[in-house]
Amino acid sequence: MNRRVDPRTLGWLNRALNHEMSAVQQYLAQSVLARLQGDEALATQLREECREELDHAARLMERLLLDGVAPQAGTLPPARVSRDKAQMLAADRQLELNAVALYESAAAHARRVRDPVCSQLFTELLAEEAAHVRELDEMSAAGTGQ
Repeated sequence: MNRRVDPRTLGWLNRALNHEMSAVQQYLAQSVLARLQGDEALATQLREECREELDHAARLMERLLLDGVAPQAGTLPPARVSRDKAQMLAADRQLELNAVALYESAAAHARRVRDPVCSQLFTELLAEEAAHVRELDEMSAAGTGQ
């Protein structure tokens, strides 16, 4: 169950977990706000994003637990919410761009220390976050927020 893991890699795993939990909080808060404003389509879309980010967090937690480390997300920054869809999507895009940068660096580190397990996890999450950026760009271009 426990494998020898570079301490800096564990740091990347916990940093990634903190980011994913922040994303869950942001998408959930935005979903609730959209529902309160009567925009069920946007609320549903944001709840789905929340579920995807929660899945990312679960995958990171699993890796930490398999490595014998208790997950530690830390203090989350406040969710960025707005009553304006364009501003909401811009905040979400920035969140996803931050995730892309984080996973690029984390994957590079894992490759450097020859950790194929974490390298694969970070690379998979990088691809999924990059897809989220593209989806947000399409939503913004469509101007619908859906």
